[in-house]
Amino acid sequence: MATHTVTLSSDTDWPGFRGEARALLARQVPPEDVVWHTRASAESDLFAALETPRAQGVGSASAIVPPAFVRLCETVVLHDDPDRFGLLYRLLWRLVHEPTLRRDPLDADRVRAQHMAQAVRRDMHKMKAFVRFRPLPQDDGEPTLHVAWFEPDHHIVEAVAPFFVRRFATMRWAILTPERSVQWHPGATADADGGEALPTEGRLDFGPGARREDAPPADAGEALWLTYYRHIFNPARLKLAMMQKEMPRRYWQNLPEAVLIAPLAADAAARSDRMVDAPATVPARRIVPIVRPLLAEEDTSADPAAALAQLQRATDRCRECPIGAHATQSVFGEGPVGAALMVVGEQPGDQEDLRGRPFVGPAGQLFDRALHDLGWSREALYVTNAVKHFKYELRGKRRIHKTPTQHEAQACLHWLESEMAQVRPQAVLALGATAARAVLGRPVAVMRERGQWQTGPRGEPVLVTLHPSALLRGDPQQRDEAYAAWLEDLSKATAMLHAAAGSMQRETAAR
Repeated sequence: MATHTVTLSSDTDWPGFRGEARALLARQVPPEDVVWHTRASAESDLFAALETPRAQGVGSASAIVPPAFVRLCETVVLHDDPDRFGLLYRLLWRLVHEPTLRRDPLDADRVRAQHMAQAVRRDMHKMKAFVRFRPLPQDDGEPTLHVAWFEPDHHIVEAVAPFFVRRFATMRWAILTPERSVQWHPGATADADGGEALPTEGRLDFGPGARREDAPPADAGEALWLTYYRHIFNPARLKLAMMQKEMPRRYWQNLPEAVLIAPLAADAAARSDRMVDAPATVPARRIVPIVRPLLAEEDTSADPAAALAQLQRATDRCRECPIGAHATQSVFGEGPVGAALMVVGEQPGDQEDLRGRPFVGPAGQLFDRALHDLGWSREALYVTNAVKHFKYELRGKRRIHKTPTQHEAQACLHWLESEMAQVRPQAVLALGATAARAVLGRPVAVMRERGQWQTGPRGEPVLVTLHPSALLRGDPQQRDEAYAAWLEDLSKATAMLHAAAGSMQRETAAR
């Protein structure tokens, strides 16, 4: 029969358990001689009056336990299992008297405690995800109180409340559960001596449990949310089994959108068929600039070479996206007007940004090697980038390349189009997804379309392949094979370049 009965102050009294466990351990009281109660359970226990005096004040145990065990205890005490405190004290006792327990991950007590901790963490995650607030107007002039009803499996309300304080710091809210409730009073503003409004600290109050009827009913705002949910529902991505795994049915009764799941799921197949049968839409090719471009077409010179020089100076002043404010300079294209082939990359790199020329860094050196192996002359090409400034992030003193967003690439698109209008290339070589999207005006799957000629918006032939930096980032052991495949892609433009060179030689001889 147990000789020690311990009654903790609450279901989640971790400090009390910690102190009692230390004292019991110091007195060498074995786990089988201890019965653990919480105050709520003791009130209904006929034997609670027989509890022995609490062991606080008796020396402390000299045992040292791993920090992971302390974190495990802090989580397991939130579980609803009435034997959780006994389990944790038994583990503590065994850690002290059985040193090999620390190296036995399959021990039954350890596995059970880990499963309990996992269940608590899952319940905390579900509470964060599935709490839905409804406004409850106040008659006393106080700010509107937003109230939510939730039914957790474990004693997690106090542990999760700080999350909602951080997320809804300025909103007055309350979360009601059957066993425990919490209300947040946000900090008001108080006038300082100078008349400036300063925030005061908020207050978090905990109270007893409530009933579902205490939560407010649905309102017009919830009807708007259901309309939004109905319109963002994608039938093509519906996976009922996965949805019920992440959002178990037991939570549906408290989720407003749950009433829509059954009818939307029933209609999913028909909606998917209608989406497939609908005609394709033509996406917009660019974001309409808010301000007039720095250089309009009517301002450019009639001489293409002079017009390109004007465009280059204008890109230095461009701030239509944030990249230009941090770059050293813009990196404009270079090459002859009327070039047979315009090569378009993604954006300048670190070396290009410092030197103001395209394709002079490591990727440019690999590009030059490919030109030599193919027998091409760089002087016959017009080389440029879809984005004219270097986007990067600092890591220590190094500037690391960062891929431009679609918004940034679209903001820069008119510069590339102006270049193409002046150079008038016979064909375009697009290196990488960003360049291909800018030239073709649509998303491009580079690995599927590489080495193939496509048709651009103006009818120009466009050859898509990898950017040389992709080869540099690849597996070094496969780099030679990848380089050979890349040369094979580029070689598709060799015949066109040779034909253009022969035409120029004939024109020169005729003159």
